[in-house]
Amino acid sequence: MLYKYLKEQVYEANMEIPKEELAIVTFGNVSGVDRTAGVVAIKPSGVPYRKLKVEDIVIVDLDNVLVEGNMRPSSDTKTHTLLYRNFPTIGGVCHTHSTYAVAWSQAGMSIPNLGTTHADHLVAPVPITEVMTDEMIQGDYEHETGNQILNLFNRLSLSPEEVEMVLVACHGPFTWGKDPGKAVYNAVVLEEIAKMAYLTMQINPDVASIKQSLIDKHFFRKHGKNAYYGQGNG
Repeated sequence: MLYKYLKEQVYEANMEIPKEELAIVTFGNVSGVDRTAGVVAIKPSGVPYRKLKVEDIVIVDLDNVLVEGNMRPSSDTKTHTLLYRNFPTIGGVCHTHSTYAVAWSQAGMSIPNLGTTHADHLVAPVPITEVMTDEMIQGDYEHETGNQILNLFNRLSLSPEEVEMVLVACHGPFTWGKDPGKAVYNAVVLEEIAKMAYLTMQINPDVASIKQSLIDKHFFRKHGKNAYYGQGNG
C-alpha cells in the first residue's frame, strides 16, 4: 500500500470525529497532505466511521486527480485541496458538523472572543464566510466553499497560522493545523468555544469581548517565540 503512513495518520484522525462527537453517521472528514509527494489523503465519501478501514482512505493530487483508491474521495475534497494550495504551512484539514459550531454557522454569526479559553487558541473572533450566491452554489460548489474561506481571510487580513478555524455560513466549521491530528484538535476546541459562547450569551446577551491585553496574554503565552506554556517539547 503506497502512502501507508499518510493513510494511517488520516484514518486515525478521522476516527476521532465520532469519538469526540463532532459528527454522526457519515458526516465530516479529515485529510492530510504530503507536500513532498504532492498528494492528499482523505476520507472516502459516504462511508460510515464504524466501517472505515485504513485501506479505504483515498489519495488524490493537489488538483483533485485520483492517485490511489477504490472509492470516491469526500465530496468536500476540492475545499481541502484549495486550502492546501493557498495555505502552504498547513498539513491537515478537518470538516465537521458539530452541533454548536453548526448552530453559529446557520445563524450567520462569527463567534466573539468572550474569554480566555477562546483567547488561548486565537486572537480573533471565529470568522464566518459570506453566504454564497446562487451562481456559486450552482457552479463548482465545493471549490467555491474554499474560495469563500480564502476571500474572508484576505478581506480580514487573517493569518491561517494564527486563526486555524472558520465557519462557513449555512454549512459548518472547517479547521486545520500542522497535521491531521492538530486539525481535529482544533475542531474539538472550536466546538467547545462555540458552546461556551452560546451559553454565555444566554446568561448575558449584552456581554462584551474580553480586553485585548487579556487576549494577547493568553494567546502569546502559548504561541510564538516567547511562549512559555507547557514543557517546551512541542
